Amino acid sequence: MKRHTQSILYHLLPVVIWLLAIGGAVVPLLPFCALELSPISYLIPVAVVMCALFMLTSLKRHASSVETCFIIAVLLGAASYWLPTILFLAIPACIYLQLRNLLTLRSVTAFLLGYALVAIWMTVIVYLSSISYHLSFIENAYGWIPIGAVLIAWTAATIVRRNLRVR
Repeated sequence: MKRHTQSILYHLLPVVIWLLAIGGAVVPLLPFCALELSPISYLIPVAVVMCALFMLTSLKRHASSVETCFIIAVLLGAASYWLPTILFLAIPACIYLQLRNLLTLRSVTAFLLGYALVAIWMTVIVYLSSISYHLSFIENAYGWIPIGAVLIAWTAATIVRRNLRVR
């Protein structure tokens, strides 16, 4: 492959991948899908997961991951109000940190403290206000479509960028 073609693909393929992910995330919002959720509550977990993903991947090799783990846990805990199963994204985050040799006992404790903080605040808010919290996994399963699209697009774009890097 020529250098010019490789450079064009290096910049163009991630854009195409992200556009496909956006298209896949918008499909459940179309009228023929009859989704009962509002678009805002459907896309908030996606934005939170993207913020957490970019925070996680921006960690330097020999930096402390404690503060980042706490912030990621708070973000994922807040997003769990709309999509309760999003809490399980801490497992791939811990695997990623372990692969980069950044996972320590303090990092795991920071994850747990972040989740505990959100749980306490959500209990107080639900108890003191008229906000109702219902746990329906089937209704919220559509929320995983854009999150899955974003995670697959990020993975594919990263692989493309690493393989097409001009040396």
